[in-house]
Amino acid sequence: MAIPLLDLRAQYHSIKAEVDEAVLRVLDDGRFIMGPEMAQLEKEIAAFCGTREAVAVANGTDALMLTLRASNIGPGDEVITSPFTFFASAETIAQVGATPVFCDIDPLTLNLDLDQLEAVITPRTKAIIPVHIFGQMLDVERIREIAAPRGLVVIEDAAQAIGAEYKGRKAGSLGHAGTFSFFPTKNLGAFGDPGMLVTNDIELATELRTLRFHGCKTKYYHDKIGYNSRLDEIQAAILRVKLRYLERWNEARRERAKLYDELLRDTDIITPGLDRHAKPIYHLYVLRSRQRQAIMDRLAAAGIASAIYYPVPLHLQNAFKYLGYKTGDFPVAEEACEQALAIPCYPELDVQQQIEIANIITQIPD
Repeated sequence: MAIPLLDLRAQYHSIKAEVDEAVLRVLDDGRFIMGPEMAQLEKEIAAFCGTREAVAVANGTDALMLTLRASNIGPGDEVITSPFTFFASAETIAQVGATPVFCDIDPLTLNLDLDQLEAVITPRTKAIIPVHIFGQMLDVERIREIAAPRGLVVIEDAAQAIGAEYKGRKAGSLGHAGTFSFFPTKNLGAFGDPGMLVTNDIELATELRTLRFHGCKTKYYHDKIGYNSRLDEIQAAILRVKLRYLERWNEARRERAKLYDELLRDTDIITPGLDRHAKPIYHLYVLRSRQRQAIMDRLAAAGIASAIYYPVPLHLQNAFKYLGYKTGDFPVAEEACEQALAIPCYPELDVQQQIEIANIITQIPD
């Protein structure tokens, strides 16, 4: 039987009646953009994350870009982030005219190596975007201790980490702002591509609400050049239903990750490393192996999906050639890109499927 990397149909059918009712409620109401469902979702996300404000936008990339723009970051500024992440983490820095600066990653967690962070800060540095990769938070408090005396903005890229915790505090709540993606494959995924940002800074939230709606606070009265980055009501209604299940789903992912850890123990496979203060949500369960292609081929032959995250580190992407980085600059990130692969890990996956997957992986010769 085929096993997908993620089974969105199974998730939908488990809550179908509630989702369908929410969609019909919006259709009957007749308000489709930035209405009461979005306003309520913002309140619920802020409460969930433990922040004062949440601002809904069109997608996770916009959440990052608008936060940079609202933080007055632009040409001449540098922003530090990870080379081992989705392209948007650095793309948005370039979109506002600033320069992406990379820092290598920790070999255990694959998050930013905070022991190397201060070495890449320059007088032009204005912000740091730590990425909670694959749903495991890093120590944002330590980053803020580094950032505060220098006046740097800290924006958590929590696109993959909604519900993750560090020392009991939720992802997104520790930086000046935190950004989320609700792309369908995320732990809290919509049926489209919305995003959200959270913050305790009311002034920042007000600026973001202005920017997301063509730079106006009152319709047709524009105070600045803004963007069209609005969340529609159907997506908000669906997300409100799913949010009620998020903690349960995240715990189910942790249980499946724990079983994989046990099944793959005493092998040459490198399973996801854990920071002892972090409570991850396993957006992806990412292995590392020198035999990555052989593992993927054997899984594919059995009808089991897997995927590479990520094939090319950001500093070696063609789009960033102008930055002047070269192979060897960030060896840990480069090695991760050569070895990392994700295997199925989602709430609907059963124990026998996990055992089958692990058996195939452990049969690969060194």
